[in-house]
Amino acid sequence: MARTSLQSLGAALGGVLLLAAAPATVHAQATSRTCSGEAGETPGPACLVAHVEIGALPAGPLYWNVYDFPDTAAADRAKGPHGAVVSAFGKVWLFDVGAKGRDLAGGRHLADVGPLPIDGAAGAFSVEYLKSTFTPGMTAPVHVHSGPEAFYAISGASCLETPDGVQVARGAGHSLMVRRGPPMLLMAIGSETRQGFALILHQRDAPPTTLTADWTPKGLCPSR
Repeated sequence: MARTSLQSLGAALGGVLLLAAAPATVHAQATSRTCSGEAGETPGPACLVAHVEIGALPAGPLYWNVYDFPDTAAADRAKGPHGAVVSAFGKVWLFDVGAKGRDLAGGRHLADVGPLPIDGAAGAFSVEYLKSTFTPGMTAPVHVHSGPEAFYAISGASCLETPDGVQVARGAGHSLMVRRGPPMLLMAIGSETRQGFALILHQRDAPPTTLTADWTPKGLCPSR
C-alpha cells in the first residue's frame, strides 16, 4: 500500500546547494525527507513522494508504468494494489510496476520505462518514488542502489555516469536506467531546468541508497 512516510534510504543528509562556478551538488537520492511544500519542485534535494510494498515480483519483464489523470479521484479508482498516486508538477500521476502497455480507465498512458534490470533477485521487494528539480550543472552525490533505479523526466536533459560509461537523454518524457550495484552520478545538462521522478526497486531488507566514496566520476557528462 502506498504511503508517504519514509523508510530508511540510507544515510540522512541535509539539503545544501553549492552555488559556485563548478557543478553544484545536491543530496538528491540519499535523502531522508518526505515531500512537503515546494520540496522537489524547486532546485534542491529530491524528496520521497511514495513508498510501496510490492512483495514478490510478478513473473515476466517488469516496467515502470507512468500515467497521468485529470484528478486524484480518477487516479485512485484506477490504482491497483501496488500503484501509487502522486500529485506533483501541477499534475496527478499514477505509477505502477508491471507488464508493458497496460491502459487504465480514465488515465493517459505516458511511458513504460524498462524492462527493469532485476538480475534474478528474489524475495520481497519495495519501491521508492522520488521527485526532484535540478538546474543545469546540478548533480546528485555519488551513491549506489541495492536494486535498479530508473528516471522519468518531464523536462530538461539528463546524464548518468557510472564506471561503465555515460547515458544521455534529452527532452520531455526521456528516461534512463541503471542496474543495482555500480556507483553512479546523475547530472542535469543542457540549458533547461530538469524536473522529473525516480524509481528505486529494491529488496525489502536492503537499504535503497548508500553513499559511497569508492569511485570518482571521470567528468564524462557533456555540459550541454
